[in-house]
Amino acid sequence: MNSIRATAVLVVATLGASAFGADQTVPGAGNNAAIALASKSPIVQSAQRFLIGQAKQIHSDKLRNETLDAINNPSTCVKHRGGLSEADKKQILNALMAQGLVNPADDATFPGGLKAGVFPPLLDDGSSCPKLPQMFYSAPGSAYFGHHSYPGGLPVHESNNEVADVHLADEYRGVYGSTGAGGFPVVDSNALTASAHSRDKSVLYIDEDIIVGAPIWHDWGKPMVFQWNADGSEFAELNFGGNGVNDNYGAAGDSRTGGHHILGVAEAMKRGLDPAFVITQACAHSAPTSGNEYKVVNWLRAAAIIARIDPVQAGYLTMDGGKLRLPALRALGSISLLPSQTNLLAEYTLHNLSDADFTYSGPAVASADLILKTLAAQYGYNPANVTEYQTKFRNPALSFITGERLLILYSEQGLQGVETELNNLRSQGII
Repeated sequence: MNSIRATAVLVVATLGASAFGADQTVPGAGNNAAIALASKSPIVQSAQRFLIGQAKQIHSDKLRNETLDAINNPSTCVKHRGGLSEADKKQILNALMAQGLVNPADDATFPGGLKAGVFPPLLDDGSSCPKLPQMFYSAPGSAYFGHHSYPGGLPVHESNNEVADVHLADEYRGVYGSTGAGGFPVVDSNALTASAHSRDKSVLYIDEDIIVGAPIWHDWGKPMVFQWNADGSEFAELNFGGNGVNDNYGAAGDSRTGGHHILGVAEAMKRGLDPAFVITQACAHSAPTSGNEYKVVNWLRAAAIIARIDPVQAGYLTMDGGKLRLPALRALGSISLLPSQTNLLAEYTLHNLSDADFTYSGPAVASADLILKTLAAQYGYNPANVTEYQTKFRNPALSFITGERLLILYSEQGLQGVETELNNLRSQGII
């Protein structure tokens, strides 16, 4: 792999720079091309169908209908942006800055300034029903060169997280929720190998609607944030939700996170989804444990400002000793167990764990990029020709094959295994 890496360093630097040259105040010039590519990819479309099927299993009418509308309605309204004027946007930005939830210095460095980062361009922006600038299924899973960074990477990424969250919940039911002789808890091997059995027999309540819905909603903001440039690269993402200095209730702390995370929470709030669900959604980037509750609190605060709601009145936060904290939900009594954390639901940490596939998916894309650059010439592409390479070779290859599959094949079979996949794409006119 070192020889492959050495051949690509200069090209990587060139490609990475291209992502910051486009105007991020207008919808991405490459969005339609990404839609066309993702609509043809079997893995992307099967992932989209899987997510729709999962959403249809949600029992709550409200959550099921909002989820299906959000991911499967091509004309869905971005509710937290409905009727938002330029003056409204300025007011929201001022509130975020006043509460230390954005870094004012980013206004001079982020493409298009803070307004473009917090309010990515939409179709019919300013109307009562602004719309996503691309299809949900054409968005990438993260920033360019990050995990699932190809057209359609979003539903593929979410499918993996969806499966992980469902299995993690069944794991908890089987290990902690089974009861044996004498009424004592036991590890039930049958429950661990039969999901339906574990859900029926477990004495523990883990909300399956939340488990199913949270991974779908968590990255919903990515079609707005990660739009496509004409050269096949992506918009940059603004990190906010803190100032990065004293975010821990005034003490040292950094709660900044990807803007997609906060915008997705704002949308869920605006659609009136319940506190247990929205807080679980907000825990994707950090569980509120080990001193990190302030991060989730700040993301909920920022999302509420953007959604223009009162987070305390809506039940997403509570005031405790002069501090905004996560509320205690499902509590049957009022006994204080401090310093125990009585406001922690299992769903929060399960969802956080389910979003951890980037530990392999990130390196997979980075390695796949280098492998594809090494092989590009034999398929008629020159990585130095950025637009042609990215739009005609790199993005199609990853949209149809995925970085994870390419890296695993490379690990097992070397370049020959990757070539077999690419040859199939070429024979079918995809590259």
